[in-house]
Amino acid sequence: MDHPPIVLVHGTRFARGQWQPQLAALGAEFPVAAVDLPGHGGRAADPWNLDRAADVVAEAVHELDAGPAVVVGHSLGGYVSLHFAHRHPALLAGLVLMGASTATTGPRTIPYRLVAALVGRLPAARLARWNDRLLRRLYPPEVVDATIADGYAFHTLPVAWRDMLGRFDASSVGTVRAPVLILNGERDRVFRSGERQFAAAHPGARIELVPGAGHLANFDAPAAVTDAIRRFARELSSTA
Repeated sequence: MDHPPIVLVHGTRFARGQWQPQLAALGAEFPVAAVDLPGHGGRAADPWNLDRAADVVAEAVHELDAGPAVVVGHSLGGYVSLHFAHRHPALLAGLVLMGASTATTGPRTIPYRLVAALVGRLPAARLARWNDRLLRRLYPPEVVDATIADGYAFHTLPVAWRDMLGRFDASSVGTVRAPVLILNGERDRVFRSGERQFAAAHPGARIELVPGAGHLANFDAPAAVTDAIRRFARELSSTA
């Protein structure tokens, strides 16, 4: 496996355009694809389903036709990627969890249930305008233009979040049969809160922090995130 394929899985409310900063850079060396999960982007009309989400990742691996893939999942996409790892283990060469190393079980889930309920009651157009303004204020066009063009899956957020809650904890990582990189923004205090437990559950898993980055690490530090993914994929190539 000289050049493992890489499949990129977006986070909550976004779509494949989230990976605009990474696609060209990684594509210069690896077969690479970014997916739209059910209810997002080009699949906005599809109902959310976790098994179907994992199967969408599997389809992308098959379409690249280059063997088992390094699957990189951010936030919601990280938990989908964990589910993919269990549902399609033969298709996984390595797993990168980005902003997805906190348990979705226990009392900490209460605020997320409340947010999911609130989002379901707010007008999607208003939320989209707010997101557009926020992204344009924080990031340059070359980083977020594709995300803005994709639109936002606020209609899917409540059901997707409810589906994630109660499902994942450190033990979910312990049963992954491929190498694992836990890649978090240094300032992402919430979604990296369980990173040590997640890493301890998997033999050989390691934690890497992106300096100065928050939850949207691949927007905050595009080159650093690209480099971390590239190095992980190269390491797998050298040990294949």
